[in-house]
Amino acid sequence: MKKMYQRTLTAAVAASMAAAAISGTAFAEANTDTSQTEFHILGGMSALSKGYQDNEVLNAMQENAGISIDWETMSDSLGEQVNIRIAGNELPDAFMGVGFSNYDLTTYGEDGTFIDLTPYLTEEYMPNLAKILEEHPEIRSAITMSDGCIYGLPAGEQMGTAGIGAENDYSIYSIPQFSMINKAWLDDLGLAVPTTLDELHDALVAFKENDMSTKYYGNDAGTTIPMSTGFDQWCWGQNIFYAGFGFTNWPNDVINDLVLKPDGTVEFVCATDAYRDAVTYFHDWFEEGLMDVEMFSQSDTQLISKCSQGYVGVSTWWYIEELMGEHAADYVFLPVLDGPDGTHNVTVRTGGGTNSGNLNITSACESPANLLKFFDQWYVGENVMQLQYGPIGTYFTEQDENGVWKSISDAESQEKFGKGAGELKGEYEVYGPKLILSDYYQTTFKMEDRAIERLTDLNDYWMPFVSDTTTYPVDCVFTSDELETIDFYKADFENTVAENEGLWIKEGGPSDEEWEDYLSSLTDGCGMEELLEVYQDAYDRYVEAEE
Repeated sequence: MKKMYQRTLTAAVAASMAAAAISGTAFAEANTDTSQTEFHILGGMSALSKGYQDNEVLNAMQENAGISIDWETMSDSLGEQVNIRIAGNELPDAFMGVGFSNYDLTTYGEDGTFIDLTPYLTEEYMPNLAKILEEHPEIRSAITMSDGCIYGLPAGEQMGTAGIGAENDYSIYSIPQFSMINKAWLDDLGLAVPTTLDELHDALVAFKENDMSTKYYGNDAGTTIPMSTGFDQWCWGQNIFYAGFGFTNWPNDVINDLVLKPDGTVEFVCATDAYRDAVTYFHDWFEEGLMDVEMFSQSDTQLISKCSQGYVGVSTWWYIEELMGEHAADYVFLPVLDGPDGTHNVTVRTGGGTNSGNLNITSACESPANLLKFFDQWYVGENVMQLQYGPIGTYFTEQDENGVWKSISDAESQEKFGKGAGELKGEYEVYGPKLILSDYYQTTFKMEDRAIERLTDLNDYWMPFVSDTTTYPVDCVFTSDELETIDFYKADFENTVAENEGLWIKEGGPSDEEWEDYLSSLTDGCGMEELLEVYQDAYDRYVEAEE
């Protein structure tokens, strides 16, 4: 008889599992029961998906594992359904593609809803994943919760310079802002590309005084904007120019202005003398009319409009072509500039996060080892390629001379399937624990052309300016108490910093008294010391989990 899809935990079993989890001894050994071969999985799917029952890639992997799966998937109301099943203890064997947070994972792990997968992440049960975790200890750290347990399989996309064949692997997010300058204007004025902040200042003055937008492109008189960016924006902010003062406080996924020093300790650069020096220095530029007065309020669309019409001499963005439009050929990258003391330092960012909330086995599963045998196949490059984009023969139709698969073009997809390549991908994509490693782009399938361009620029031009690649890992795992501390203080802390930074750039300062008042407000009202303790403790656990 086919096993029922939704099995209700008895109170006694649930209680014993919860007690074991709290005591730290839950699932110390793998469950060796292999009697169950039919499984029910509840999860998410793309709105374009046809469902997973007839997915040829999934079906082939089920056959290889000797199991069958009944898929209950949906693109809408997934969160509601998950909550109903968990609250009623009517659990599937696993949840897939839900995207549980680390807080959720710890909560459901401690109360016995999710099982600890640690004993299964071995060569015996999951040889493909075990090999990856051995080679990438940072992935194991990212999926290890604060109680030492692992409640889900890893998912994430590592898009880095190793994917274009570079010796070192730097995430595509390492330096989000590429600064650029109109070299045609410089040439017209007989100026070289600046290498210091002071030289850039002089170039901006020349752009303004000579009204280069009018002189060179014929725009209306007085329309030249020497420099325009957003304010503390991800790829289009002013932050790259702070490198001349020893830091780049990129907006990030952890908390703004936090940096990890080479000695493994954390600090907030917004409370340092270097930060004070930077905002004081750039106020002079703002007062002279060299920085766009709308930088604090404009949208990225407004910035693109100004740049593409030839009004702006210096800006920041992901690509030159995307920002500067038909004038792109007139622009070149502006190097990382030395500050008043003759040095610079770029604070690199970490990459996209690794999460473990997209495949979680519940306590209702009788034979986890059998189900994990199926999911271990997801950690083979060619399999994850097909789960992400579509099967070989559909989305991938040919290989290059090195055996690397090339994806179908938009035109080819329209001709063959009557739809674009993106829509085709949406029909076949499977949500779940997909882990795409950088080297897959060299060994398995080709990276998108725009990503190749971005990574080539990052590796060849920008990373040589970086002397220290120490960065706070976005994958650090926090305890429930730590998350509450972050939730309580983070917004006020970030808002206080941003408000004062903007004020000082626009109006000048800070005076000694203003600076002391600012530091006091960060400490006494915004929990700076409490936040530092949280981030330090989480980082120390992360390092310990890697060892």
